[in-house]
Amino acid sequence: MAEKRRKELYDYPVKILLAVIEAIGGNVKIHRWLTKGGYPELAALVSTLQTDEEAFNWLMQHGYNHYAAFCNAIDDDPKAIEWLVKHKFQFLILLVDAVEGKENAIDWLTKNKFHIFLIMSKKILKMKQDQLVSYADYHKIHF
Repeated sequence: MAEKRRKELYDYPVKILLAVIEAIGGNVKIHRWLTKGGYPELAALVSTLQTDEEAFNWLMQHGYNHYAAFCNAIDDDPKAIEWLVKHKFQFLILLVDAVEGKENAIDWLTKNKFHIFLIMSKKILKMKQDQLVSYADYHKIHF
C-alpha cells in the first residue's frame, strides 16, 4: 500500500497561509480560528514554533511529523534537518534556509513567486528573535 502524501504548506490556500502568518505574529484570535476552523495542524505548527511541547506532541500523534521536524529544524536541530532530508521535504528545508536568511532560498522563493513564504519566513525569524530577547531579558533580572 502506498504511503499517503502528507499535506505541504504550499497545498493550503493563500488566505489560510495569511492566517498562519498572523498567528505566528501573535494574533490569538486568528490562532483560535485556525484551531476551530478546520486547520488544527496549522495552529499546532504555530504553537510548536513558539516552543509548545503539547502542540509538538499533537503534530507527532496526528501524522504531521514533517511540521514538527520543521519547527525543530528552525531551532537548529540537526536530527530534524536530517529527517526532513531523508523524507524528501525539500520545500520545508528551503523554508528553514529562508528563515536563516540564506540567499539561495530567498532567491528561489522570489523567482518562483512564493512571496507568501518569504513573508512567513521573516515572521518566523522575528518571532524567534523576540523569543531570544525575552529569554535573555529574563536572565538579566537580578534578585
